[in-house]
Amino acid sequence: QVQLAESGGGSVQAGDSLRLSCARSGPSFAAATIVWFRQGPGKEREFVGGIGWSNRNTVYSDSVKDRFTISRDNAENTVYLQMNNLKTEDTALYYCASGLKGGQVPTLLGDYNSWGQGTQVTVSS
Repeated sequence: QVQLAESGGGSVQAGDSLRLSCARSGPSFAAATIVWFRQGPGKEREFVGGIGWSNRNTVYSDSVKDRFTISRDNAENTVYLQMNNLKTEDTALYYCASGLKGGQVPTLLGDYNSWGQGTQVTVSS
């Protein structure tokens, strides 16, 4: 049984940084693709980024590329989302999701069936 738990959200000012964590329990952590999605007020859930088998295998949406970095610590069964230079439009509920994808990082919502409960990020100007 895979369970995911996000943490690290909060309220910050534009330009600040936050680091979110996604702790995954269950088998085969090292083989799992872990991704981040977010859902802003009145918006659909959208792909933020994800990581395959190694820290060299990451994918990001255009809106966060060069500001956000995803990394994984297999010893801690945790994936991190480092968010720098936050903007007001980054305000959202951030979710992590997991799946066994052969090291690839699919970007569609329906590709993942294990989800956390989300952590809120609020960025004010």
